[in-house]
Amino acid sequence: MENPKMKTGVERTLKFVAIVFAVMTICLALYSTAFLSFDLAFLRFGFSSKGGSQKELSRILEGASMKNRTVILTTINEAWATPNSTFDLMMESFRIGHNTSWLLKHLVVVALDEKAYSRCVEIHPHCYILTTQGKNFSHEAYFMTPEYLEMMWRRIKFLHNDADIMWFRNPFHHFYLDTDFQIACDQFNGNTLDINNAPNGGFNYVVSNDRTIQFYKFWYHSRNRYPGLHDQDVLNRIKSDPFISKIGLKMRFLDTTFFSGFCQLSKDFNQVCIMHANCCKGLDNKVNDLNLVLQDWRGYTSRQNEQKAETQPARWSAPKKCWV
Repeated sequence: MENPKMKTGVERTLKFVAIVFAVMTICLALYSTAFLSFDLAFLRFGFSSKGGSQKELSRILEGASMKNRTVILTTINEAWATPNSTFDLMMESFRIGHNTSWLLKHLVVVALDEKAYSRCVEIHPHCYILTTQGKNFSHEAYFMTPEYLEMMWRRIKFLHNDADIMWFRNPFHHFYLDTDFQIACDQFNGNTLDINNAPNGGFNYVVSNDRTIQFYKFWYHSRNRYPGLHDQDVLNRIKSDPFISKIGLKMRFLDTTFFSGFCQLSKDFNQVCIMHANCCKGLDNKVNDLNLVLQDWRGYTSRQNEQKAETQPARWSAPKKCWV
């Protein structure tokens, strides 16, 4: 007699993989109950996974998942994957953060070109290649150019993390259990429910359910209503749309005390979880200032380890070269 629990588990897995490939056609990976992503890919309809099958993606996600079926996702291209670029800096931040190194086991890296994939498999066990016929995302895409916008719409964010985000503490303790979609902010006004906050699409925590799937489809299709806008700017336009209330999506905006960025720096080294190189133009500028951030963090942790009293509150050296 067929085991109903086994059937339910298989159906859940099949549903998830189907979602990933449909949301790889819509967003890129929603993992079972919850899904953490760094640089989640907001993939558009018609994208294919060259070199990576549905079975392969399922295997990678299963291997990287936490006990509660959560994975971290990020996307990289050749420019980001170049040695000593943002990908290397992000990986280093996991290793030197407080209680963050174990999270690397749950990080899935989606490569947007062959060179990025080759670099990924050299240093990380969970890599997946995703390419788009007729598109080249291997080099740096400059802010707000048509190519950049096209690449951004291949990205989703679910503990989604962009590759220009440094991890200093485990952020899971700061997510809300009753919320479908949680997003970092360029500017946070103190109220996590206020839609007047300025969201930043580079870091999201998303629960995989019917509401979030409908939301991402709506977000994706809304780009046609606002041609030429970045995915983040489109989100800013649609976050108060009646459709959001209609589907019952619960959305929160994350406090920059914990989820910091160059737009609005956290002043508390004792609480900051991430640092995002937002409000910054140019890959070289990001790399320069993120190196400063890692240097600041190493100095802070060294003093903490030596139990030296802070004569004055620690401060960030960045942004310096970044445009703010």
